[in-house]
Formats: sequence, structure tokens, C-alpha cells
Amino acid sequence: MVSRTIDLRSDTVTKPTEAMRVAMAKADVDDDVLIYDPTARQLETEMARITGKEAALFVPSGTMGNLISVLVHCEKRGSEVILGNNSHIHIYENGGISTIGGVHPRPVKNNEDGTMDIDLIKSAIRNPDFEICYPKTRLICLENSHANSGGRCLSVEYTDQVGELAKKHGLKLHIDGARIFNVSTALNVPVDRLVQAADSVSVGLSCLTFIIFLYAHREARIIVDRECRVIGLIVRIVRKTLGGGMRQVGILCAAALVALQENVQKLVLDHNNAKTLAEGLNKIKGLSVDVASVETNIVYFEILKGSHITALKLGKIMQEHGILLMPDNSSRVRIVIHHQVSASDVQYTLARIKEAITGVTVENGSN
Repeated sequence: MVSRTIDLRSDTVTKPTEAMRVAMAKADVDDDVLIYDPTARQLETEMARITGKEAALFVPSGTMGNLISVLVHCEKRGSEVILGNNSHIHIYENGGISTIGGVHPRPVKNNEDGTMDIDLIKSAIRNPDFEICYPKTRLICLENSHANSGGRCLSVEYTDQVGELAKKHGLKLHIDGARIFNVSTALNVPVDRLVQAADSVSVGLSCLTFIIFLYAHREARIIVDRECRVIGLIVRIVRKTLGGGMRQVGILCAAALVALQENVQKLVLDHNNAKTLAEGLNKIKGLSVDVASVETNIVYFEILKGSHITALKLGKIMQEHGILLMPDNSSRVRIVIHHQVSASDVQYTLARIKEAITGVTVENGSN
């Protein structure tokens, strides 16, 4: 009988802590669509401060946050967005920018570290002299950290370069920052500096409380209060149109406030556990891990050719031991560490995977 469950499928599977549940129960709430929920306002104010932006808006999911951002920046149907060919927006968001927004994706190859070559981004920008033939480029999207690249971090210098390129060509820059707090922790750089070049950024706390935020950034030059209110209203209207207008969201926002106070500081432990896991997996004969690429909380490992086991079969064997994994393809497995995975869980997982791959019973890492 399995005595515990270790869920390594994603950091979206975490449960609210006891402190979060208490905060949720006591939250002061009101109608958020009417902009009256006080806890939502408190959280949005705090997140705007953390990111260095003028305003923040709660949205139910990261996918919606990204979609709203693209729709606001590409207000005319037929506009084009430059984004990574292996990015979350391009691969995992149901093609929403096209099917709902009428926005044309212009994918550029992602490098192994999640970046796109600056020259390739530049060459993907449409020539405005041929508007009669081409869609009009309006937006560039980055993802930081880059999930499909193993949680790799985009540097401030790189992001600034892309921001300068966008500004030079009159384009907007959006950052899918679902795990931007992980990047901030890994690089020891404040969140506001990481997203300084961006016009908008969607930020996730799903690894802590399932909550995602959208940040709307206005031009840094002359800003009047009325302009800020108008842009903020447009974002709220798009959220309402997409079904994201919710009522007493303060219940959720209260948990997010606790996460900011207590859990963000624990991300370094997740990164350490991820590195320990990667190093341990790489020592198992029949497996391969690029340990140097493990910068945050995501680990990919390959089952080498000639092995008697596939990723899917390994996943089923691990499930019998209470360990939940995410097979990426027939030979590749993704593991994501979060604050409800302990160092002991990591050792137990390593022992069970080694048994499955080598067929040798491992004493270490018992229940």
C-alpha cells in the first residue's frame, strides 16, 4: 500500500497551505467586476509594485492573461505577433490568439536556452512598405522562465535587447512570466528589473495558489490619469468578454497575498531540490540529464536508446509507488518541483526510478 503521494507533474498541482485557507476564510470580499473587492485591490496594488508597472489586474488563468495581453496590443484583426516556436502561447494555448483574436502568429525558432536570436526576431518584423501583402507586426512575446526549455532563465540583458528592438520598430513587448518569481530567485534579480522592458507581463502564482495576474504597462512618457483609466478599462472589458470577470475573487487573492509573504522565499529550496534530482538521475545508467540546464524547478530527463522501458511505462510504474510524473514523449520525462515536494521526496523518487530502470532494489529512499 502506497503511504504517500509525490506529485511531480507540475507546480500547478499544489494545494493551499493552512495559512492560505485561514486567509481565504477571513477575506474581505465584494464584487470584483464592479471594482469593489478590497482584497483584490490590495493584491493588484502589491503586484503592480513588485513588477514596477502602473496597474495590475487579476485574471483566472495564465492563458487568459496572455490572450488579453495579445488582444489589447493587437487590437486590429490580422495583426501579427512574433513569438517562439516552442513557447507556451504558441503550443499550449489552443491557438486562442488566432481563433479568438484573429492575430497571426509569426513563430521564430527557440534556442535551447529559450531565447530567440535577435537577428531572427529582427528579420521576422514585416516591412511596412508591403502592408498591402503582409500582416502588420505589432507585438513580440517572450517567455521567462521558458518551460519547454527546462525552466531556463532569460537574462535582463537579453530582455532589454528585445525591448530596444521592439521600441525601435514601434512594437510592443509582452512577457509570459508564469514563473517569473523562479527567475528572480535563480538570477537574484528583482522582478521589476526582469520585466522593465516589457509593456505587459502575465505573472503566475500557480505554483503557490493557482492565481495568475495580468499587468498593463503604459508608455513611460507623459501619462495622464485619464489615459491610464481608459487603457485599464479596455483590459477589463476584454477580460469580461472572455468570461474572466469574477465576483468575490478576494477569497483567492487572500491566498495569493499569503503566498507572496511566505512562499516566494521558499523557491530557492525548490531549485536546490531540482538540481539534486537532476544530478541523481544523471548517475543512473540508462538515463541522461543536462544538469547544467537545470536553472529553476523543472527537470527533463531522457531514457537512452536500448532501454527496456519507455517514458509511459516508467510513469505507470512510478504511479504504483505514489509518484506522479509527466511523460513528454516516448523517451523523455518532465518533472517539476514545488514547495510541497521535500528533499526526502526527491531521494525516494530517485530510488524508485533507479529500481525501475536498472531492476536493482535500492535500500535508500524508503517510505
